[in-house]
Amino acid sequence: MALKALIFDVDGTLAETEEAHRQAFNATFAAHGLDWHWNQQDYARLLKVTGGKERMAAHRAAVGHGPDDATIAAMHKEKTAAYGDILARGGLQARPGVLRLIEEARAAGLLLAIATTTSPGNVEALAACLWGKPAGQVFDVIAAGDVVKAKKPAPDIYLFALEHLALPAAQALAFEDTWNGLHSAKGAGLKVVATPSVYSAGEDFAAAHRVLPDLGCFRLVDALALA
Repeated sequence: MALKALIFDVDGTLAETEEAHRQAFNATFAAHGLDWHWNQQDYARLLKVTGGKERMAAHRAAVGHGPDDATIAAMHKEKTAAYGDILARGGLQARPGVLRLIEEARAAGLLLAIATTTSPGNVEALAACLWGKPAGQVFDVIAAGDVVKAKKPAPDIYLFALEHLALPAAQALAFEDTWNGLHSAKGAGLKVVATPSVYSAGEDFAAAHRVLPDLGCFRLVDALALA
């Protein structure tokens, strides 16, 4: 079937955002007087858990103390704001090939979608940083955060995106940077191009249809050939 849409994960796929997220988490912990501080090794381990609130709960379980679920939810909103402030200061760039591929796809009349466990606020912050415009002016469908109950590696977020694109999986191609994301997209029946990020470079991407260091040499014609 002809390719009609590209679906992108956000963090690590569109840009190497995870260090900015880690800094925002730590700033929020410090603001609350919480004795949590995630170094890069801590964060690499916690990234195996999808969702920021879920990561905080996993860390609470590991250390045996911390805020309750309601407080975690409130702190996560503050962390999202802190992340937005970091991105607004500039310095974060799209990963190689991302902006070009999205421009090529739009010019060719393909639909564009987001499928991510990160919050809608984080998607907006990154869109403002990379494109200088709201995410809805770049992407036709934005499936983000808690719009589904089961997060990656469950396929729900991709199924949601496909439903709102009104397309079968055979007419879309997914782009991911983690094992969790790869198997989420595969579970929804999608073919997947994997571009491992700094924090996911050691993960198993054998199930991907293509594994590339980035999208710098990947063109729309390559995407069409995978459909």
